[in-house]
Amino acid sequence: HEELLQNCVDLWNELGLHYEVVNICTGDMGTVAARKYDLEAWLPGAGQYKEIVSCSNCTDYQANRLQVKYGQPGHANQPIVHTLNSTAVATSRALVAIIEQNQLVDGRVSIPDVLVPFMDGQTTLEPCSWG
Repeated sequence: HEELLQNCVDLWNELGLHYEVVNICTGDMGTVAARKYDLEAWLPGAGQYKEIVSCSNCTDYQANRLQVKYGQPGHANQPIVHTLNSTAVATSRALVAIIEQNQLVDGRVSIPDVLVPFMDGQTTLEPCSWG
């Protein structure tokens, strides 16, 4: 679970965005997860941090209900697997965070360096006119 969280942290660090890791208390988790972290990005337009990633250790809860086991078929006492869940990148949330944290005074949006190769070298997005 910690490695999965670290993968998310590494990804968001590469984007150069401001975020915080929140260790969710058990009273706010629901029934599936035994442990959960959220990454929350700073959204200047909202003036607050908003959830962008959810990373959960569900132990054997989901697998037990589905009877997902590992080992040799037909052998007794096959252990139930444990499952991990993570959104890593919720596209719409990521776009909001990138746009809000990288908007320039003139309305353009600076593209994070790590994404420039995927934008054919383009380093900014121009504002569009809806006229």
